[in-house]
Amino acid sequence: MQRFIGLMSGTSMDGIDAALVRFDATGTAALEASVGIPMPQALRERLWQLAHADQVSFADLAWAEEAFCQCQAESVQRLLEQQGLEPEDIAAIGSHGQTIEHAPYGHQPGSPPYTLQLDNPSRLAELTRCAVVADFRRRDLAAGGQAAPLAPIFHQQVFRHPERWRLVLNLGGIANLTLLPPTSDPRAPLGFDTGPANALLDAWHQRHRGTPFDANGDWAAGGQVDTALLERWLAEPYFHRPPPRSTGRELFSLDWAEAQLNGSESPQDVQATLAELTATSVALGIEMARERFTAPASLDLVPCGGGSRNLDLLARLARQLPEATLLDSESLGWPADWLEAAAFAWLAHARLNLQPGNLPSVTGASAERVLGGLYAR
Repeated sequence: MQRFIGLMSGTSMDGIDAALVRFDATGTAALEASVGIPMPQALRERLWQLAHADQVSFADLAWAEEAFCQCQAESVQRLLEQQGLEPEDIAAIGSHGQTIEHAPYGHQPGSPPYTLQLDNPSRLAELTRCAVVADFRRRDLAAGGQAAPLAPIFHQQVFRHPERWRLVLNLGGIANLTLLPPTSDPRAPLGFDTGPANALLDAWHQRHRGTPFDANGDWAAGGQVDTALLERWLAEPYFHRPPPRSTGRELFSLDWAEAQLNGSESPQDVQATLAELTATSVALGIEMARERFTAPASLDLVPCGGGSRNLDLLARLARQLPEATLLDSESLGWPADWLEAAAFAWLAHARLNLQPGNLPSVTGASAERVLGGLYAR
């Protein structure tokens, strides 16, 4: 038996999730424990500035990297203390880092693609006295892939069903899906980013309500959808681009959303329309994936990520996808809040065992690749 810790901080930048995952001799994974720590406000603000800056200083990067690494180490320490474990009990930490910019199509036409995650695995290994696996994305990018999403290979391992079609929907800052054929179907899973989710909902709520997120989607639920605004947003070419595809705050920022406002909209109606945009763009993505596989509409839908607690958003999705069966990921052994962190524990296990960590059917890479660099304890 081996234990790995996965660390994840998503595009919402609201905290660091740590998942302790146990692997038996066959490589079967099980979640043992988890902790989450909030991102300190000063660090969150600095990360936000870095993610939206045209130019940054090395000093700003160094400060943010050190502060972020200290938070990562704190989450690991809490998890070890909670479980009565020592660093030697952990085979490795899988560290995703904090995405600052993701540009799989390059900064402009003709420029090279890139993805940048703020991370310092050497420092993390020193602070935790654990081996660290990091820099998962760039090997897939080097092989011609999008470098995202990476979680579908983990979804395939833990959620694929012998007979049922399943769709895992991660509602993080950006929404992404994984369509899993039954195990009797030889085709590989399909996965891609569908568009914005919590990133725009949280940012608009923070601006107009002063708190980081819309609890349960209550504010959005009280607004009216502006259908004309929704249509203007849905004209964005990304929503109609065939996979492989991935995106981030570089495209779906508040500047992007506000460019289509006429100035007369109620802030609450804009929140409702953003929620409807998420549900509609997810439904468009699911239809695109289903058509590619001729998958049935009556599939199992497994929501995860922070948006899986947004009751208003789930209700909008149910209206968009009336034939889908909603499944709680916790009933399948993997609580929704910890699924992404667990995925990076799984990817760290794959790296130590020299197993592929990507799915070319998802990212568009030329072939399977072992992902991540190893930093000894």
